Amino acid sequence: MTSTAERIRTWRGPAILTFGFRPFFFGAAVWAAVAMAFWVPMSSGRASLPTAFDPVSWHAHEFLFGYLGAVAAGFLLTAVPNWTGRLPIVGWPLAALATLWLAGRLAILVSASLPPVAVAAIDLAFPVALAVAIGREIVVGRNWRNLMVLGTLALFLLGNAVFHWEAAGAKFAAEGFGLRIGVAAAIMMIAVIGGRIVPSFTRNWLVKRGGGRLPTPPMQRFDVVALVVLLVALLVWIGLPAHAITGAALLLAGGLHIARLARWAGYRTLAEPLVSVLHGGYLFVPLGALALGVAILFPGSLAVAAAQHLWMGGAIGLMTLAVMTRATLGHTGQELTAGPWTVALYVALIASVLARVAAGVLPTAATLLYGLSGLTWVGAFAGFAILYGPLLLRPRAPG
Repeated sequence: MTSTAERIRTWRGPAILTFGFRPFFFGAAVWAAVAMAFWVPMSSGRASLPTAFDPVSWHAHEFLFGYLGAVAAGFLLTAVPNWTGRLPIVGWPLAALATLWLAGRLAILVSASLPPVAVAAIDLAFPVALAVAIGREIVVGRNWRNLMVLGTLALFLLGNAVFHWEAAGAKFAAEGFGLRIGVAAAIMMIAVIGGRIVPSFTRNWLVKRGGGRLPTPPMQRFDVVALVVLLVALLVWIGLPAHAITGAALLLAGGLHIARLARWAGYRTLAEPLVSVLHGGYLFVPLGALALGVAILFPGSLAVAAAQHLWMGGAIGLMTLAVMTRATLGHTGQELTAGPWTVALYVALIASVLARVAAGVLPTAATLLYGLSGLTWVGAFAGFAILYGPLLLRPRAPG
């Protein structure tokens, strides 16, 4: 019976097509840097793109559905074979998926010259193909416990479709249902998958060091309650984004997930940033819920867009960067430790998020803070492409 390693070794094409994380992590990082480099001058009116989306909606779509779609693909195409015991997608089928993702980015970039239906069809082809591929592996492999992951992927796809529908109707899609559906799906995906990998990786690292408190095992009764409350809060937020009930639900969800995170002994991982950054990425899930709850309940205290960036830039941005660095090191046979340059990537990303949130609190310094946020974001992801690109683009060394 062919193994994963044998399937990879038999591939004679480009090394980047030997596993799902390779093309999608590299493409996601490059796109995150390039799209932000476009956005900074666009946000001040000094540049424009031939897209039919308004600038803010293009920015929101490409970082949520474009960037995160690629990272999710890279993670799932690498993780699902481990979950199901089935073989990974490699070679030309993987190249076809990557091409569909790239076609979506280009279609939206030049969408002013294309019919909206064509733009949506091109962009949605990739998440549909990904969902079918992942769904097939989960069903054939009878890996029923991960149907929830497939459900969040389907919700993410729905959010993208609704976003296109709203943009085609000349609505401000950056504040529409599609964006909220997509963000909700992303946060649930982090809460579900992060709730497995953060305590698991933490336990593995702490056991090697020996002694002391270990994380509470994942998916206990408390975790289920916290996840259900978060799901309800997100669903209410999708439908009633400014209602007091939504604010209260988000505050409750944020408090429960602060408590959930505290059960994972993150304070004991500070000596290894590759582990502690996972706790930092997850921390932005409750921080975003709490900030958004406050922004809703106390209008004027904090801009809603700034609060949302604790989720979009913080939870999504830092958690995906953490997963990309760890997975790349692990699957290319490197030592699982974060060197100084990797730590610099994490610091740059956190600085970007804090500067963006501060811009919503200090409007007189907003221009400077927006620029700082964009610059550090580009530094984080361009830095990943430069630092980790050689690992992603070349074959894994024998042994």
